[in-house]
Amino acid sequence: MASHEKFHYQRLAQLREQIAALGADIALTDDLRPLLAPVRVGGLTAPNAMAVLPMEGCDSQPDGSPSELVTRRYLRFAGGGAGLLWWEACAVTEEGRANDLQMMLTNDNLPAFAVLLQQANAEAARRNGEAHRPVNVLQLTHSGRYSRPHGHKMAPLVPQHDPILDPRVGLSPDAPVVTDAYLDDLIGKYVTSAKLAQAAGFDGVDLKSCHRYLLSELLASHTRPGKYGGSFENRTRFLRDVIDAVRAEVGRDFILACRFNVFDAHPYPYGFGEDKEDMWTFDPEEPMALVRLLRDKGMELLSNSAGNPYYIYPQVTRPFDVSSMGIPVPDEHPLESVARLFAFTRRIQNEVKDVPVVGNGYTWLRQFFPNAGAANLASGSCSFVGLGRSSFAYPDAPRDIILNGAMDPAKCCTTCSKCTQIMRDHGKSGCVVRDAKVYAPLYKQYREEAEARAAQ
Repeated sequence: MASHEKFHYQRLAQLREQIAALGADIALTDDLRPLLAPVRVGGLTAPNAMAVLPMEGCDSQPDGSPSELVTRRYLRFAGGGAGLLWWEACAVTEEGRANDLQMMLTNDNLPAFAVLLQQANAEAARRNGEAHRPVNVLQLTHSGRYSRPHGHKMAPLVPQHDPILDPRVGLSPDAPVVTDAYLDDLIGKYVTSAKLAQAAGFDGVDLKSCHRYLLSELLASHTRPGKYGGSFENRTRFLRDVIDAVRAEVGRDFILACRFNVFDAHPYPYGFGEDKEDMWTFDPEEPMALVRLLRDKGMELLSNSAGNPYYIYPQVTRPFDVSSMGIPVPDEHPLESVARLFAFTRRIQNEVKDVPVVGNGYTWLRQFFPNAGAANLASGSCSFVGLGRSSFAYPDAPRDIILNGAMDPAKCCTTCSKCTQIMRDHGKSGCVVRDAKVYAPLYKQYREEAEARAAQ
C-alpha cells in the first residue's frame, strides 16, 4: 500500500505513471467509443453505457413524493445524457426510511412520480435527440440499522447485533432485533412498492442490498438464529423470497436489478465477503455464490459495491481526497481503492457473462474517468460505467463525452465529501462546490444545526 494523496494529475500520462508505480490494475485507453455503445438490459436497450448511480438527496416531500429539488435533480440527470438512470433509494415502509424526507412511493403520490418520469424522459429526448430514452430503475430500500424516519433521532431496526456499529446508532446490546415475522411481512411491502413503480412508469426496480442497510446486513447475519441467519442459505433467504415474490407480481417484462455489497470490510462474524481472520482480505466464496444466485434467479441488471459509507472506512465505497468530519485518512492510495472496486466488478461480470453489470469507483479519476471506463468496457470488465457523486457535481458529463469527446476538469467532482457531510448533518444533499448557489448555503445551515445539536 502507498500513502493517501489528493488528485493532482493534469495529463493522462501522469496518471498512467502513477498507476504503474503503484502496480494498480487499472487500464486506460484513448478510444472512448465503448462508452457510446448501446447496452441491452432485459427487454430494453440503453442508448449508451454510462449510468447515473443512485444518489440520494434526502429532499423529497414529507409524504415521499418528488419535491422541487428532486424534480430539478432528475431533469438534470436525464438531460445529461446517461443511458441508465438508477433512481435513488425509495423506502418500502415508513419505519424503514433513512430520514424524514426520503423518497417513498405510495398509492397517493404515484401520479406525481408518473409525471416526473414523463418529464425526465422528455428532457432526455429534448437535449439528446428523440431517440434517446434512458432506462429508468428505482432503488427499493429498507434502511435497517440506519433508519431515522422522524426528526433527528435514530430508530434502528437490525437483524443482528454488532458490537462495533451498535453504539454508533444508540443501540444497546439487549435491544430487540427484527423478528422473522417482521421480515415475513416485509416481503409484501417490497412487492407493493415494485408494483407501484411499474404503474408509475419505471422500467424496473433494484432490491438494494448494499452499504449495511437491512438486506445488506441480513447477508452478514452469521449470529442471527432462525431461518434468516447463520448459514449462507438462511442469510440469502429473504433476498431470494423477495425476488420470487416481486417477479410473480410484475411479470417478465419488468427489470429486476440488485445493487449489493461483495465486501463489507468489517470483521467476521458481522461482515460479508471478508476473510474470517483478516477483514481487509477479500474472500470470494460467498459473494460469488450470491452473484450466481442472482443470475440464476433471473436478475437482469447488477451493480456491485463495497464497504460501509457511514463507518470509518468510506474509501472502500468511494475513494476521496477529503472525507467527512471525523473520518481518518486511509492508509492506502485512492488508486488502490479504485483498483479494488474495478476488480470486484470485473470478477462479477466474468461470472455472469451476458447479465449487464454496472461498475463503480470512477469519480476520483475526474476528467480521466472516460479513459478508465472505456478500457473496462472494451475488456468486458463491465457493461456500464456508473457515476455517483460525479453526477451530483457534473450531470452533463455523459453529454460532454458524447458531443466533445472529453470532460471539463472545471466541472468535475472534487471528492471533497461535502455532499456526504450534509447527509450526516441530516440535511438536503447535493454538490456544494459545483452547484454552490443551491447547496453552499444549505451546507452552512446544516453544519450549524448539527453543531448546535451536538452542544446540547
